[in-house]
Amino acid sequence: MMRQRYSRLVTAFNAMQESNTDLIQGTLDMLILKTLSLEPMHGFGISRRIEQVSRGVFKVNPGSLLTAFQRLERMGWLDSEWRQTDNSRRARYYRLTRSGRKQLEVETTNWNRRASAIARLLKAEG
Repeated sequence: MMRQRYSRLVTAFNAMQESNTDLIQGTLDMLILKTLSLEPMHGFGISRRIEQVSRGVFKVNPGSLLTAFQRLERMGWLDSEWRQTDNSRRARYYRLTRSGRKQLEVETTNWNRRASAIARLLKAEG
């Protein structure tokens, strides 16, 4: 009995540890848009910035990032071009379009509304 409880606790703890590095579904686009609102960047720089600013809580999978870039370009929210990096390598640089800035405002407003609702629910006493 005690062993089963311990096993469940370890399983739950491991699941929590794994989920700490996963982005909440639907937030990657918003985080990319926010990162690019500061300056144009290449994919690795965007990934590194998200990880640094989140203090390591979010680590972006390169495959997810590429898929997101393609989707955001199709939507007209990003433009891209090939450029030389600081260490003389070629990389695709992304920049936010005017409509991407508007979308960032929409997503930020929606995120703040949802986060506030979740905070109220967590504070509720029953």
